[in-house]
Amino acid sequence: MSIVVILKASTIQIHQPTKEIMKQTDFVDIVMPFKDKVFRLAKRLLVSREEAEDATQEILLKLWKNRKKISDYKNVEAFSMTMTKNFCLDRLKSKQAQNLKIVHSNYTDNNSSLQTQVEAKDSVNWISLIMEDLPEQQKIIVQLRDIEEYDYAEIAKMLDMNETAIRVNLSRARKTIREKLTNTHQHGIK
Repeated sequence: MSIVVILKASTIQIHQPTKEIMKQTDFVDIVMPFKDKVFRLAKRLLVSREEAEDATQEILLKLWKNRKKISDYKNVEAFSMTMTKNFCLDRLKSKQAQNLKIVHSNYTDNNSSLQTQVEAKDSVNWISLIMEDLPEQQKIIVQLRDIEEYDYAEIAKMLDMNETAIRVNLSRARKTIREKLTNTHQHGIK
């Protein structure tokens, strides 16, 4: 941004050009690449597809309303994921959301046998059940790292944690999931 200084005989006027309002096409170009990630994080946290769609729409609306400031953010995607996390956690804390739980299944493979599909779906269902028991922070970290494939630095920035804490929480969450899943497969019980 450039500042224009106009000198007059007795006064100095400083004119800052106003920021140009972002056009809809520019906004769509920025937001579209990560809107599905916003939805998946919302779905991981809120479970209900409808709730996740509402959350995604709410985040996109907030971004649109603040489009003048969008260029101020280094990483709009990371900022959006942080907004999504905070919005969803607020929803979960609200009285309206007492019946929500965590479920996630975005695994599909069209080239596998029926048996393989049934086993895969069963494993995804067990993992979803196991994840329900994880602490909230671990759920978010697993979603961001293993599903959305963010790197540790991005997750640390989104969650306002250091990378070591992210790695420790992820390791603990994976260990819990692995142990409970192995126990389930070996014994047929939770």
